[in-house]
Amino acid sequence: MNAHGEEAPVTVTSDFVRSYVITGGRRLPTADDLSLHTLVTLAPEREMPLGAGPEVRAIWDLCGGGYLSVAEVAAHLSLPVGVARLLLTDLFEQGHLLRRAAPPRAQSVDRGIIEKVLHGLESLYG
Repeated sequence: MNAHGEEAPVTVTSDFVRSYVITGGRRLPTADDLSLHTLVTLAPEREMPLGAGPEVRAIWDLCGGGYLSVAEVAAHLSLPVGVARLLLTDLFEQGHLLRRAAPPRAQSVDRGIIEKVLHGLESLYG
């Protein structure tokens, strides 16, 4: 708590803690397992794992509000993306996280169709 009685925000930085300490020296998951665009959120009615580190607690707080991409989680925590992916993979394998693939890219529409729609709108509202 600070002087005003408010809790200080959890700060997670990797300035003084090396990545291999956070990951326990484990090998990072492949990009196919969890891409930068994969969306993650907390599974409903899950309790934070016992002995969770500050990084996992920060992920818990971030992902409790809805879906975030892996890249967003890493950016919010100021962690290397590989470290964030490993922590998120651990939480997913323990059943604490839900994930879904990023939405597909928008398909380009034929220019002729767009022009027909534009001309149709112009004729209606002209």
